[in-house]
Amino acid sequence: MKILIVENEIYLAQSIAAKLSEIGHNCEVAATIKDAIKEEHFDAVLLSTNINGQDFYPVIEHYKDSIIILLVSYISNDTVSNPLKAGAKDYILKPFMMEELIRKINHFKEFELIKKENETFKKYLSFSLKGINVEGINTKTKLPLIIKTNYQKYADFFAFEFSKLYGEPFKFYTLSETGALNKIKSEKDTQLLYITDFQVLKKSEKKIFFEIIENKNALISTTDSIEEDLPINYTEIKSDNKIFDRNDILSIDDYVKYIILNYQNKFPDTSLAKKLGISRKSLWEKRKKYEIFKKK
Repeated sequence: MKILIVENEIYLAQSIAAKLSEIGHNCEVAATIKDAIKEEHFDAVLLSTNINGQDFYPVIEHYKDSIIILLVSYISNDTVSNPLKAGAKDYILKPFMMEELIRKINHFKEFELIKKENETFKKYLSFSLKGINVEGINTKTKLPLIIKTNYQKYADFFAFEFSKLYGEPFKFYTLSETGALNKIKSEKDTQLLYITDFQVLKKSEKKIFFEIIENKNALISTTDSIEEDLPINYTEIKSDNKIFDRNDILSIDDYVKYIILNYQNKFPDTSLAKKLGISRKSLWEKRKKYEIFKKK
């Protein structure tokens, strides 16, 4: 990490810089607030709140996107509470052990990494599930619950929306993974679970699975047809467009119907028919057969 140390006690600043440099950090030292305001990015700023009476708030504002840890001689509203409200992340009381400072730096480094990853995953998830909408998601629904769908992303959307409304992130398992049943069994009954690929279980395994999840907060998805004598609740979500993904195999008719529904407004009939390997007349006949009406 690139770290700026703002401290007018030069011996202390150099000692901190030397210790942090030994473990791979790139450190710079500033003895005044004016010297601390640099036109460059620092991953972390170690900021003394006692620099000859100088106002240190410009440093907090300037490096508001960095990890700011206050180096304080005593705890008060002026040295801790107000700077934390202004954007500093944490503080450490002088004199301190370097191990404690390093622990704080590593903690916030890991936190920032997780936050960035989380933002990326949320953005990708929003993109991946764009255009999908499932109605009737209710956290009062009794769990465990099986979600039957002909399109896996509908079940995924249900699980993520349920989790958001429930106010708790779920733990994910796929039953296609070796040892999944034992891992699910070891989970606390209060933990929200999202379990996919119920369809891969053999009949004997399904019986064991139902015994394991009987009292668990679990959402289970399957792309198989639902058996009427299931021992738990289930809901069915179908796509009128017969959308498919990598887990589905469609008949030729279903495939052609899908292509016409989803691409007829993106390509002229001549191009669409050519891509399907049929004539424009055949395209017209298939629209009539599938009762698909092209928007004018």
